[in-house]
Amino acid sequence: MTLEERVRAAVAALMHATGESQTDVAAALGVSQAQVSRRQSGSAAWSLADCDAVAEHFGIDPLDLLAGPTRAFEALPEERRRRPARRGTARALPQREAPP
Repeated sequence: MTLEERVRAAVAALMHATGESQTDVAAALGVSQAQVSRRQSGSAAWSLADCDAVAEHFGIDPLDLLAGPTRAFEALPEERRRRPARRGTARALPQREAPP
């Protein structure tokens, strides 16, 4: 895996783990969603400045971002991770009365 692929995979893993979208990351970086999309698709490169800003946004060290998705996820602060939905906690819909 190339360094560029590692960064793209790490950014994708961090977005998934936090529940953030490309739009959220773009807003944090001060760029458009299209620019993040191009970087994530590989048609544009993540610069070192971008990597530094992404790492800061997610609260991790830039070296953890460069190390790839596993290391980036492990470095992600617990409070930044989205909470999985708990099973069995959905509220039941009210029952309708049968017509007379």
